Amino acid sequence: MALGDSFTAGPLIPRNHGKPFACLRSDHNYPSLVARALHAGEFVDVSCSAATTAEMFRPQRVLLGSNPAQLDAVTPDTALVTVGIGGNDVGFSRTLYTCAGLSITSPRGAPCMRHFGNTLNERVAATAPRIAAILKAVHERAPRALVLVVGYLRILPSATGCWPAVPASAGDVPYLDRVERSLNRMLAEEARRGGALFVDDYRGGTGHDMCSTRRWVEPILITHAAAPVHPNAIGMRVVAARVVATYAATRATAAR
Repeated sequence: MALGDSFTAGPLIPRNHGKPFACLRSDHNYPSLVARALHAGEFVDVSCSAATTAEMFRPQRVLLGSNPAQLDAVTPDTALVTVGIGGNDVGFSRTLYTCAGLSITSPRGAPCMRHFGNTLNERVAATAPRIAAILKAVHERAPRALVLVVGYLRILPSATGCWPAVPASAGDVPYLDRVERSLNRMLAEEARRGGALFVDDYRGGTGHDMCSTRRWVEPILITHAAAPVHPNAIGMRVVAARVVATYAATRATAAR
């Protein structure tokens, strides 16, 4: 069972599948790859692009349709649940587009950091209890399920950017990277508190951010079939491998 936003759904990675169409789920997103690797007897992917934590509990209106509340798909028979959510609550993708516009005014400065200040970290903190509520609801619906909170792949380098290929000002690159680190730390902590495991996808991302030629996440000006500022097919394979490894390690521990 896969719950999540567009970093789970994999918009524009061939091929789109499932309904509603506008959720833009790829059949090569990490949940699909995990299901095939584990030879899952039943697999349900209800992730949807643009989803926030609220859409775990309520339907999400999309173009020409509606995605039901994602938690409604979790049942007592569900054995494995992946949860990839929180980025849209912080507004990370929208923030990057705002920062791209501001970078024109000061490519060597930090106009985005001046614009947002501590707002993004405050959003991360405000999202924490929502993640906790989701995990509580998953455990209530599927008390025997293994629950994995899936983190976000590294988006930017920690110091030097690559303006204008990735239009973020020099001083904003480390600022935005710190915000993403904060988001992933929060998800890891809520997973620990909420009886789930955290899949750390940021780890090992050095040299695979949007500025890299070996990128796992596409920049605003894409070069692979994927949505801008989202995982490409390579990134999805990386995440899938980490989810499978976490699952396998847990099964091995339980069998001892």
